Amino acid sequence: MRTHTGEKPFECDVCKKKLSSKFALTEHMRTHTGEKPYGCETCKMKFSIKFCFTEHMKTHNGENPYECEACKKKFSIKSNLAVHMRKHTGEKPYECETCKKKFSSKSYLASHMRMHTGEKPFGCETCKKEFSRKSCLTEHMKTHNGEKPYECETCKMKFFIKSNLAVHMRTHTGKKPY
Repeated sequence: MRTHTGEKPFECDVCKKKLSSKFALTEHMRTHTGEKPYGCETCKMKFSIKFCFTEHMKTHNGENPYECEACKKKFSIKSNLAVHMRKHTGEKPYECETCKKKFSSKSYLASHMRMHTGEKPFGCETCKKEFSRKSCLTEHMKTHNGEKPYECETCKMKFFIKSNLAVHMRTHTGKKPY
């Protein structure tokens, strides 16, 4: 079996990467074509690789089979555990070529790079405002649907965005951090 021997007889015509099976080559080719045939019915995310889709589905069914030995936190996706482990080790293998800041995951680096490029790929369909991070768009969407999930425990005032609650809390604590 090629898995044990390390043999990789299938080569990508585009990037020359070698793979161990015809199936792996077919899925790899999708990274060049952009094809994403595996779609999640729950959140509409799409995947080019079946394994990534299968791993993603664990996020919706509550399955968390991967556990951090250091702090016992559980993860649905193995690669998320690997990134989490870097918090314990301090490892940051991904470096920004522009400012030399280091990151524990490729996705954190990619998000950071948008700060340098000004790219804002996440757009609000309601008001057309654009964001560099998906989490910022998610927070912003609450302003349109009226959801105010962040409540001040002191005065019960509610906020769309968590950081607005944090700023508001200073009115009660008197803290002036700036």
